[in-house]
Amino acid sequence: MEHGHEIGSHPLAHFAGLTFNMDTLIMTWITMAIVIVLAIAATRRIELRPRGWQNFLEMAVVYLLEQVETNMGPKGQKLAPLIITLFLFLVVGNELGLVPGFTSPTNDINTTLGLALMIVAIVHVLGIKNKGFTRYIKHFFEPYIPFVVINIIEEVAKPITLSFRLFGNILAGEILLLVLGMLVPYFVPTLWLAFSVFVGIVQAFIFTMLSISYLSNSMQDGH
Repeated sequence: MEHGHEIGSHPLAHFAGLTFNMDTLIMTWITMAIVIVLAIAATRRIELRPRGWQNFLEMAVVYLLEQVETNMGPKGQKLAPLIITLFLFLVVGNELGLVPGFTSPTNDINTTLGLALMIVAIVHVLGIKNKGFTRYIKHFFEPYIPFVVINIIEEVAKPITLSFRLFGNILAGEILLLVLGMLVPYFVPTLWLAFSVFVGIVQAFIFTMLSISYLSNSMQDGH
């Protein structure tokens, strides 16, 4: 499409043989900046009775800390900053596309796959660190040697399912919002916009909880 909005397309830039989706990069930087600003604003004047963003941030942090403690144990506290930052990034990133003139960085498979691969990489590094290299490799062949095929497929499927679930939901929401805006402006798009806010939070929660689940397995000591 020469004029108008082409769904799923990205303005590209080429450098050193690499191709970059410029809108995704810009929206990612904006998302990071918003997370930093909101975190500073919420913690600058901490009140005994939190209000506004501080209230939401405290509820999210407390809940995530409880989940980290429950699933990972005391050792999981070291990963708490990563989990909290990941959740805040996903919440802001998912909702950014609902603002006119902006897009969600998570509507690009490159972003969601990158986050998923980061989590899986940390899982394997922590697994080797906590269980030892030999025992960690050995668990892929348990309970019987032929199960190595199934276990490897499961590991490959983790980043794929994790990334495509988030990417698909966010992109589909933005596409439907755009279509509804053209077909039935005002009332219906407003309802879907409110629902999309809820979906964005839920998808951030699902991605974060699955990440906690994957990481919890790697935090167990080998016995």
